[in-house]
Amino acid sequence: MSSSSLRIALVDPSAFTPPYDHALCAALARAGADVELVTSRFAYGAVPRGQGYAVTESFYRIAPGAAGSRLRMAAKLAQHVPDMLRLRRHLRASRADVAHFQWLTVQPLDVHLLPRRLPVVLTAHDVLPREPRPGQLDAQRRLYERVDAIVVHSEHGAARLRGELRVDPAKVHVIPHGALDQFVPAGGPSAAPPRPLPPELAAVGREKPVVLCFGLLRPYKGVDVLLEAWRGIDDAELWVVGLPKMDVAPLHALAPPNVRFVSRFVADDEIAAFFDRADLVVLPYREIDQSGVLFTALAFGKPLLLSSVGGFPEVAATGAAALVPPGDAPALHTALRDLLADPAARTRLGAAARAAADGPYSWDGIAQQTLALYESLQ
Repeated sequence: MSSSSLRIALVDPSAFTPPYDHALCAALARAGADVELVTSRFAYGAVPRGQGYAVTESFYRIAPGAAGSRLRMAAKLAQHVPDMLRLRRHLRASRADVAHFQWLTVQPLDVHLLPRRLPVVLTAHDVLPREPRPGQLDAQRRLYERVDAIVVHSEHGAARLRGELRVDPAKVHVIPHGALDQFVPAGGPSAAPPRPLPPELAAVGREKPVVLCFGLLRPYKGVDVLLEAWRGIDDAELWVVGLPKMDVAPLHALAPPNVRFVSRFVADDEIAAFFDRADLVVLPYREIDQSGVLFTALAFGKPLLLSSVGGFPEVAATGAAALVPPGDAPALHTALRDLLADPAARTRLGAAARAAADGPYSWDGIAQQTLALYESLQ
């Protein structure tokens, strides 16, 4: 079956639809596939619509109770089985050729609820859950046995699947995460952002370098290590931007005066302003496979300073990033100081980042790899 006749259902039941989903759907549609994004009601407003593919909101993540509460969890679980059964009926009616899941959030149930009679692909954005509930790890392994193919974004992740989890190597396919260039203004990375910075950040003069740590705040992201490393760096600003998914009071207590926090959800049209202003993007993660923040920085051609974890060294091999050992605050401090003192080094990293975004991490190439996988399953 040719890619022009494939009907693809890309399924993401998570609480909000990541930009990865929209970028992949758009690239598959440009390559000639008939693509539908099947997703949830968006937690922060209407689900974004793209060009060239349909969007269906089949999962209902509106639930009572406070975030993280037992009431909220019980309500979501009660919704989940009807949601998955509705999805199976929808896929039959739409005559999809492939169902490509981006997340499966209730693994012990999902292994029994996946659609039948069509190929199922699962993207392993996280090879295993980082904060697993009882029984979740074993259920994740059973899911890998149940699906027809697994996409992973790095050779590091593929090695874990094949070795640590003993997944059939024939099922494992390394397809990169793409550069998230949908956040870049139409005129390019240097064009005016569609929405300005918050006033308290816009007041920072261009003469002072800004280091950006962006994304949801979680313990594994090593922000505490970054704040320790930042001590003694007085001639620049550190901006920690993103919605907290942890107690941030200890982080505020660690922070020197030249650290600014924007602790909230950041809308898509705000992202460009933060990356436009950044002179260096730092991701001091303790663990990861790959990161959407990293691929946003690539799209903006920003120099990167990364922990040497997961698939990060594979991106650094393109010349787009410097690496430090994870959890090593002194090494991170030295690398920050060196890069802040060397604009030419930052320029070289940034140029390599933009080249990587246009080359191995371009969406059109990723779409071709993904379509070849779908075709192999027919």
